[in-house]
Amino acid sequence: MSSAEIIRQLEKAGWVLRGVKGSHHIYTHPERSGHITVPHPKKDLGIGLVNKLLKQAGLK
Repeated sequence: MSSAEIIRQLEKAGWVLRGVKGSHHIYTHPERSGHITVPHPKKDLGIGLVNKLLKQAGLK
């Protein structure tokens, strides 16, 4: 899965881009605590990272 696909899913679920630091996009959610950091642009993210990001976002 690419970073663009992950970002699309996060934004659809209500996560908002808080800022960019280098090649990492940082997302926060208005109702959930914490933040999610997505390396972007990246064509193929490892399955472990994809699962971790989706779990943190509450999408899995």
